[in-house]
Amino acid sequence: MAEAPNAGEAYRELAPAVLGYLRSQRVAEPEDVLGEVFLQVARDLRRGRFKGDADGLRRWVFSIAHNRAVDAHRKRSRNRSDPSDEVEDARVADAPPDPVDPELVDALAALSADQREVVLLRFVADLPLEAVAKVTGRTTGAVKALQHRALENLRRSVSRGSD
Repeated sequence: MAEAPNAGEAYRELAPAVLGYLRSQRVAEPEDVLGEVFLQVARDLRRGRFKGDADGLRRWVFSIAHNRAVDAHRKRSRNRSDPSDEVEDARVADAPPDPVDPELVDALAALSADQREVVLLRFVADLPLEAVAKVTGRTTGAVKALQHRALENLRRSVSRGSD
């Protein structure tokens, strides 16, 4: 990516991974939230609010995506008055994020929400431990512990499936 990133380049490079992250976080209407994320990215880039390299841009965009995912979950929990919401939630939760190995999707779904978040930010978003800690508001040690437990749970789950 060039030194001064533009919103189009950021979208082309990062949108698929951000959408996968939002889907795996079970955000209702992840495509809409993706649009909100990149609308904010475009606005902030235009206003000069980001300074940094490609790695910094990736961390910054996923921080925005994380915050939007949290906001979407809060909004949905406040508006849970319509029973049809629960049916929609079940469809969103059951839908795999992309055409990937169903065994992996099931294994990820079996993780705690915190473990899944750390794994996705580390390996889908490709963020370093320190960035995941900052995005999630945890210490680096806590992220390492969550990652370790998540990877161990995934290993057990996948090895059980291959027996």
